Amino acid sequence: MEEYKIHLSHPVFPTPYIEKTAKYYGDVLGFKAVKFMDAKEPHISLYRDFIEIILTQANSSKVYPNRELYGYGYDAYFITDNQESLQNEFALHKANIVKPLFKVDYHVAEFVVEDVDGRWLGFGKKEDRIPTVK
Repeated sequence: MEEYKIHLSHPVFPTPYIEKTAKYYGDVLGFKAVKFMDAKEPHISLYRDFIEIILTQANSSKVYPNRELYGYGYDAYFITDNQESLQNEFALHKANIVKPLFKVDYHVAEFVVEDVDGRWLGFGKKEDRIPTVK
């Protein structure tokens, strides 16, 4: 049987104010925006390191984050290596850090940022003793 792997994920975030959201991700979280607003399905791709976030134009005036819809949960989760430095960078640019760096009960150190649309973004790193799934 041939083995397949999934390598990356690109979250898609519908947003009512696509330009405002793109500006926030650039100014506060350090992403570079590439606009595809003339495409059949208009969107803006945001890039930083190995991450791409795709912003699409929502047809509602409000974003409903997972924690509001389902009672808990982040809207995206990113694995990083030097969390303290990343958190400090975000704080310097006035990010809304809703949960400063802490260790959760499932052996992950993480911090959480709330974006301009109210989404919660987790930035985590598993402890070295936790094996990765292959």
